[in-house]
Amino acid sequence: MNRIILNETSYHGAGAVKELAGELRRRGLEKPIVFSDPDLVKFGVTGKVTAILDAAGIAYTLFTDIKPNPTIENVKNGVKAFADAGADSIVAIGGGSSMDTAKAVGIISANPEFADVRSLEGVAPTKNPSKPILAVPTTAGTAAEVTINYVITDVEKKRKFVCVDPHDIPVAAFVDPEMMASMPKSLTAFTGMDALTHAIEGLITKGACELTDMFHIKAIEIIARSLRGAVANTPEGREGMALGQYIAGMGFSNVGLGVDHAMAHGLSALYDMPHGKACAILLPAAMKYNAEASGAKYREIARAFGVEGVDAMTSGEYRAAAIAAVEKLAADVGIPADLKGVLKEEDIQFLSESAYADACRPGNPRDCTVEEIAAIYRSLL
Repeated sequence: MNRIILNETSYHGAGAVKELAGELRRRGLEKPIVFSDPDLVKFGVTGKVTAILDAAGIAYTLFTDIKPNPTIENVKNGVKAFADAGADSIVAIGGGSSMDTAKAVGIISANPEFADVRSLEGVAPTKNPSKPILAVPTTAGTAAEVTINYVITDVEKKRKFVCVDPHDIPVAAFVDPEMMASMPKSLTAFTGMDALTHAIEGLITKGACELTDMFHIKAIEIIARSLRGAVANTPEGREGMALGQYIAGMGFSNVGLGVDHAMAHGLSALYDMPHGKACAILLPAAMKYNAEASGAKYREIARAFGVEGVDAMTSGEYRAAAIAAVEKLAADVGIPADLKGVLKEEDIQFLSESAYADACRPGNPRDCTVEEIAAIYRSLL
């Protein structure tokens, strides 16, 4: 049996964000609080959205205490801001950081017994749906606008923890490639490779099913043909990535991820590395580790990348072809091939133990030990 949870409503394509005010009104929401990070405010991206609210005469409060890897403190401050504003909803503008913060705040505001943010780790038994969240993504990668997952950083313990809750999914998403056009090349590459990692891990995870395989294979195909163009800031590339990352989110949110994400969470928490960059660097190594446990699915990955003659290949050949295609795309968009100069040998045991304890790790198609995770890390030194 498989359970599929998606947004109630989503808008796609150039100009999609213009539907925000109408969607708020249709839902009877009158006092949104806008969550957005300081850089988006500084560079005028947030203003493109708040101008729509202004034009519609919708009053709002702005909350910007959000870090790239949102912390427990950010969430607590957001909960207070939501209450102080007397808000009835959250408009989350940004990437995973804004939306993850919004999800945690929305859940706690509706379920105050979970005020201890750490109590939300894993699958928390919340009773009430989050306060309504309307999500406007400005990056093409996390797909947080369509997932039931969010990730919070525990600064004190130097780790990230994953929260999985069907109650946290945004009620509406506005996936507008024009909102993503201001992303710098590096961020476009990192978030795009994060989306590819979602699609590949979602395809091979233990929880995968035929319905989600359909999402993931199509997402890989779209991302493979679109990411280079998105990094070059072509309209076609941006539009493709906006759609591809969302489709990947439709899948992995419902079936889980694997060891790549489990390991990436530790890297970004300990070294403040962008999450997508960590996922991207780890992806080929994780694929090599999981190759034999993934059946014939690497054939579909290679096919989605446009590799010719896959049906005539042996399992070893199409697995190598799939990994090579991922490595080529990563290199083309400027992803480092290893963790040299970042990863420290003395940190590997801690990182490996953290990855083993991560909520994403059990979904990996190949059961892994702390020692095997450490070996993957060391392969990138």
